[in-house]
Amino acid sequence: MDRPWISTNLAISADGKISAVDRRPSGWTSAADHARLKELRLGAQALMVGRGTWAADRMTMTSPENPLRCVVSASGNFDRSHPIFTTPGGEIHLLATGGEGVEPIERAAIHHASLEAFLELLARDHGVERLHCEGGGSLIRSLAELDAIDEFHLTWAGHTLFGGKSAPTPTGVPGAFLPASLKFELSAFEPTSEGECFLSYRRIRD
Repeated sequence: MDRPWISTNLAISADGKISAVDRRPSGWTSAADHARLKELRLGAQALMVGRGTWAADRMTMTSPENPLRCVVSASGNFDRSHPIFTTPGGEIHLLATGGEGVEPIERAAIHHASLEAFLELLARDHGVERLHCEGGGSLIRSLAELDAIDEFHLTWAGHTLFGGKSAPTPTGVPGAFLPASLKFELSAFEPTSEGECFLSYRRIRD
């Protein structure tokens, strides 16, 4: 697959869980983590997020370099009142991987394709060499199933426990293994005074 180089970023609780979109605590990680989120966007020609995370966090996905802003949905149910559509920034691309046809939305390009085909389109038609994904777990799992994650960034927030047998993890809801294990190596380890640790991993490919 001819695709961009892809990095991902998520925050996890002390027990390795991510916050579900319907139970998302507001501002549960530190200001330093939010600053890191913005720093990780730099250098990417496209930012990408799943529709649930985008809607719950009201993400406008802005960055000084005006990367493409991409939102992925299985249903194609995009909220037309979302602030992204009135916030200056990079081009908006909405991907519906399933569902019915999506009505046109002003200022947005709408795509009906698989995630794999969309990644190829970004590389081929928009010159995207680096893409940064900010969750959620279902989208990151889809990228992992394609073996399309080159760098994985985590904020381990040791100050919070989410708990729950079925609480989501960085690759979605527990219960189903990936088609194959993916090997990564630790490339950065940065503990903070706020009870968090910034971790980065790079994919090892044979």
